[in-house]
Amino acid sequence: MTPNMELDWLKRWNLYSPGKIAIKDGETGQELSYAKLYELANRGANYLRGQFGISKGDRVAVLATNELEYVTLFFALQRLGAIMVPVNFRLTQREVDHIITDSAPKLVIHQEVFGSIIENLPVAVRAERLLLQGANSFAENILKASAEVYPFVPEELDPAMILYTSGTTGSPKGAVLTHKMIFWNSINTSFRLNVSQNDVTVSFLPFFHTGGWNVLTNPFLHRGAKVVILKKFDADQILALSEKEKATVMFGVPTTMDMMTKSPLFTKCDLSSVRYAIVGGEPMPLELIKVWDAKGIPVRQGYGLTEFGPSVFSLNEEDALRKIGSIGFPNFYVEAKVVDNEGRELGAEQIGELILKGPACMQGYWHNEKATKETIRDGWLYTGDLVRRDAEGYYYVVGRKKEMFISGGENVYPVELEQVLRTCPGILEVAVIGVPDEKWGEVGKAFIVKKEELELNQVMNHCLKNLAKFKIPKHFIFLDALPKGDSGKILKRKLQEYV
Repeated sequence: MTPNMELDWLKRWNLYSPGKIAIKDGETGQELSYAKLYELANRGANYLRGQFGISKGDRVAVLATNELEYVTLFFALQRLGAIMVPVNFRLTQREVDHIITDSAPKLVIHQEVFGSIIENLPVAVRAERLLLQGANSFAENILKASAEVYPFVPEELDPAMILYTSGTTGSPKGAVLTHKMIFWNSINTSFRLNVSQNDVTVSFLPFFHTGGWNVLTNPFLHRGAKVVILKKFDADQILALSEKEKATVMFGVPTTMDMMTKSPLFTKCDLSSVRYAIVGGEPMPLELIKVWDAKGIPVRQGYGLTEFGPSVFSLNEEDALRKIGSIGFPNFYVEAKVVDNEGRELGAEQIGELILKGPACMQGYWHNEKATKETIRDGWLYTGDLVRRDAEGYYYVVGRKKEMFISGGENVYPVELEQVLRTCPGILEVAVIGVPDEKWGEVGKAFIVKKEELELNQVMNHCLKNLAKFKIPKHFIFLDALPKGDSGKILKRKLQEYV
């Protein structure tokens, strides 16, 4: 068991570097030092305990954009041993109702702009309500609360957060993230990215997403580094702030990295302080890697998921071009296997499901024993992702197990088709799904966003040169834009609406 003091990061940095800036609002310029963040976390804990009786195991749901008070709240709840439930405010009322009903919070904290969602929660939801900011809010009231240090209650196996998945296979499931998981993910991140107290990053991922907390924010705060937060992705703003704050590590998905290169600031801003950019979500096109490399910023591709990590795999930046498309190797405290449907380990160049084991695994799904047992078996988390490992030990994501389709008896992996199509001149973005076909059982359907004039016969010729005939999509649809989630990842489930 990890002693409580090792989980109380702010207490340590309040001692070591009290005046150093921990968190900054990139829009307002407001900053919190480690000493101030520690003070506010204690005030918050005293207030929530005294006013609402929040204690160990209680859930507190939050509907808010990325704010300094959100970070303060997280660390206040940590001290109490309470569990934070970040809610995606972009969801419909029905979806929010499900999350609130499922997690049964004792308190719901929200911004005023989301008041109508809170007012329309089911009658059965008996949680108290509190504004995050404004009059008689969390932000206002904690300033009046006692600054006495509140003892750090939780131990490593206690839940710290419940993050609800996107619900691609049904209603969203709540992944339970323990203090142990968050701690070891931070260690893995620090080891593989060489994070130190001198590092700075600009983060735009929303706090209802594991990326908002656990890609860089928590690991950086664990290491005494500086995080600049934004409410949303804005290419110009991120580039300008990265220059101004002398950012050392950048993060993005291929879509956001591409959007930054199209900003007029890209060629003008000085990003010489940036050691590298880490990229997740999907493989980054070679030409885009080269654009960033020419800017002096090598790209480190990675892989992670809400239920594990999310710092799971990382590709060393020197391999970015040589091993294009690879997610690299498992991070330090991660075991990985590629297995067949019977759970037997496969060898090099064989495609199978990626399973993971290590201390950064979730505890399970909140009040969903069936889904937990299906996902975690004998200590291994079954990701549902299909991968292959090459002869040198580098891993490549081939696709989702449920996305793979069978055409004429042959397995077809959409990711492979997408990688080939992206190299076709004139294609900006592409996504492929399997659809029913009377003759072949299933065939591919490609959705393409053009970056210049492009005829269908050009696409077909490119496919004929680079893909076996059974792999070539039978249907091609041109769209103005692909549907994307909050992290910029393409939402394939939305493409089913075009079928």
